[in-house]
Amino acid sequence: MQRSTIIVAGGSGKRMGGPIPKQFMLVKGKPLLCWTIEAFHAFDPAMPIIVVLPETQITIWKALCIGHGFLIEHEVVAGGEERFHSTRNGLAAITGDGVVAVHDGVRPLVSKEMIARCFAAAEEHGAAIPVVPITSSVRRVDDGTSEPIDRSALRAVQTPQCFRTDVLRKAFELPYDVAFTDEATLVERTGAKVHLVAGEEHNLKVTTPADLRFAELLLS
Repeated sequence: MQRSTIIVAGGSGKRMGGPIPKQFMLVKGKPLLCWTIEAFHAFDPAMPIIVVLPETQITIWKALCIGHGFLIEHEVVAGGEERFHSTRNGLAAITGDGVVAVHDGVRPLVSKEMIARCFAAAEEHGAAIPVVPITSSVRRVDDGTSEPIDRSALRAVQTPQCFRTDVLRKAFELPYDVAFTDEATLVERTGAKVHLVAGEEHNLKVTTPADLRFAELLLS
């Protein structure tokens, strides 16, 4: 079954405290997004990779690839207003049927084993997402009051989220809704079930300067 990957990289870098989009920040001498692309290329060098970026960042990214000698083949697609529109644009670049992974551009530490688990589960079940247990205590806050929630019933969702292409295309026929926080939420709105697979604690989404330092440590 044909496999493809859409890497969505639309960060602005605001929480990093600087003007550089976080996907372009350097980790061990090269942009963070390079590491993410390399992770999927290492899993399957022949697999098509589509990178979705804000249209205003595409020229910058191409210049960075040249400047850093980054030669892994990938297609660049302009994103949209929200993640929904960006992923939809990336999906439109995929021809034929198969299984597609949708991954955050700032999750560079995903392992080949986890990518394989997600693809295999999606091939079998139609839709699969990686999750990890919640280790911190959590509370529900409402109108100035709060109450504890049983964390044993909660899971944190990661990427790559993998789907058979027919399942994901059907989901993107739906109109945009602000409640769609990820692709799995959208797919479930069609009535499809999403299978959960084991994620990885170190598959962090780089959002803050501390995350960036941690990612650099692990990539070392």
